[in-house]
Amino acid sequence: MMKAKTIFAILITCLLTIFLMDNREAVDFNFLIGAPVPVSKLLVIGICILIGFILGYIVGRPRKTVSSYDTEIEKSYPTSDNKSTLSDEDRDYIS
Repeated sequence: MMKAKTIFAILITCLLTIFLMDNREAVDFNFLIGAPVPVSKLLVIGICILIGFILGYIVGRPRKTVSSYDTEIEKSYPTSDNKSTLSDEDRDYIS
């Protein structure tokens, strides 16, 4: 059986495809420089959706965190060369 996430992705993809196919006519697209250019709505909407997915992925992905916390802990622990800080009573209790 399919997961809910997979069904949701298929449903959104189908609706998006229908929406894009319904908007195929050309419209004048104004770039910052030059005269308006006739461009298909399909192309403009498709590129905007693609950019949105890419930006959403970049913003939503988990970050790799590099922490010096582990090295700080290792520095604070006594090395095996040092004597244990446990008292004789504590050693008897543990064993």
